[in-house]
Amino acid sequence: RLPTMKKLLSLIALLSAALQVSTAPPTCYSRVLSLSKEITESFKELQTSKAVDSCVKTLPRLYLDIHNYCVLAKLRDFVAYPGCDTVLEVNELKEKARSLYTILISYCRRDLVFLTDDCNALEIPVLPPTEWS
Repeated sequence: RLPTMKKLLSLIALLSAALQVSTAPPTCYSRVLSLSKEITESFKELQTSKAVDSCVKTLPRLYLDIHNYCVLAKLRDFVAYPGCDTVLEVNELKEKARSLYTILISYCRRDLVFLTDDCNALEIPVLPPTEWS
């Protein structure tokens, strides 16, 4: 009975150590990357949703590339867009965009490197080969 208890305690200790290693805190970069992807996907879903108000079709395009310096202006424009204030999904999306903007200019300001400042690239995104249809 005692060897079984030792094995069980050893297994628990091993699993605890593995959990601590795999749950490292997110870096600024990983947080910004995941939030930008989440916002872009939410915007795509909002655009294709049948239940959403027609004003959603007038929203500025929201494709985000955090490696492009123009993403800051894109986020500002989207958050400041005056339409669709009555649509809950749009307000939630604007709040996420506002959070991303704040993270980019405040918390991660020194951690990020912008590789380009091509604003047109945010208007007509080039899709990776896996997203081509």
